[in-house]
Amino acid sequence: MAGGRRGPLLTALLVAWVAAAAAAEAEAGPEQAALPQERSLVRPMTASNWTLVLEGEWMLKFYAPWCPSCQQTDSEWETFAKNGEILQISVGKVDVIQEPGLSGRFFVTTLPAFFHAKDGIFRRYRGPGVYEDLQNYILEKKWRSVEPLTGWKSPASLTMSGMAGLFSISGKIWHLHNYFTVTLGVPAWCSYVFFIIATLIFGLFMGLVLVVISECFYLPLPRHLSEGSEQNLRSEEAHTTEQLQDAEEEKDDSNEEENKDSLVDDEEEKEDLGYEEEAEEDEEDSPAAGMDEKRSDARDQGPLREVQEDEGPGGTEDNAPEQPGPAGTEAAEDTVRQRRSQHADKGLSA
Repeated sequence: MAGGRRGPLLTALLVAWVAAAAAAEAEAGPEQAALPQERSLVRPMTASNWTLVLEGEWMLKFYAPWCPSCQQTDSEWETFAKNGEILQISVGKVDVIQEPGLSGRFFVTTLPAFFHAKDGIFRRYRGPGVYEDLQNYILEKKWRSVEPLTGWKSPASLTMSGMAGLFSISGKIWHLHNYFTVTLGVPAWCSYVFFIIATLIFGLFMGLVLVVISECFYLPLPRHLSEGSEQNLRSEEAHTTEQLQDAEEEKDDSNEEENKDSLVDDEEEKEDLGYEEEAEEDEEDSPAAGMDEKRSDARDQGPLREVQEDEGPGGTEDNAPEQPGPAGTEAAEDTVRQRRSQHADKGLSA
C-alpha cells in the first residue's frame, strides 16, 4: 500500500516541475524574440581583404583585445559604423594580434590607431575616438588639412609591403614561442636558444645560396685575356711609378736650382753691401788725404813766397805757381774701382 501511494505522488511532482519550466520558457520567449542579437557593422580587415580600402572612403581602427583604451572606444566605433551609410563611409577594424602584417604595413606603433582612406590615399587620424569627433571629421572634411602618407610611407608602397612581411614573420615567431612555452611547457630560455640557433643556421644557408647564385651568373674570362689584363695592369703600375719618380726628381731639381739662385742672390747682395761700405770709407778717407796734400803744398809754397817777396813784384808775374788739381779725389776713385774689379773677379772665379 505504501509503495502504491508513493508512485502517484512522484508523478504529480514531476508533472508540476515540467509545467513550471514550460511556463518560465513561455514568459522568456517573447522577451528574447523582442531583443534579437544585433549584427556588428564594423568590418574585420585581414591580409586577404585589406585592398578593399583602396577604393572609396574608409575609416580603420587598429586595436588589440588586451588594450583598455581600445575597449573604451568600441561602443563609439560601433555607433560610428551604424551611421556609415548616412555618412557614405565604410568602417573597418584590424586586430594587430591576429594580423601583424597589416600593423606593419601601416606602421602602427600605438594603440588604438585610426586611419582615413580616400581612393587609396591614406591619412592618420589623431583625434579622440568619440563618435561626434569622427562624424565632424567626415562631414566637415577635416582630413583635407592632414598631410597624406605618400611615397614610401604609403601602405600600398613596396617598402611597406616588405615591412608587412617582416611583421608577419615576427608574429609567427611570437606564436611559435607561445606554443613552446605555454602549450608544450618548455622553459623560456630553451625557446630563446632554439631561435638563436635557427637564426644562425638560416643566415649560413642564405649565405650559401648567395654564393651559389653568384657562381652561376659569374662568367670567368679566358686565360689569355686574364694574363693580358694582368700584364697591362703591371705595365700601367710601372708607368705610374716612373711618372711619380720623374715628378719627384723634377721637384728635387727645381728645389736645388731655387736654393742655388737664392745663395747667389745672397752673395751678390753681400758683395753690393761691401762695395757700398768700402765706397763710403773711401769717401771719408779722401777729404783727409786732400787736406794733407793741401797742407804739404802750403808748406812748399811758403819759401817760394819768401823768394818772390825778395825778387819783387816783377818776378811774381813771370814765375806764378801753377794751381794743384783734385789729385786726392781721383786717386780715391781709382782705388775704389780697383777693389770692385778685384771683387768681381773673385765672384766669377767662385
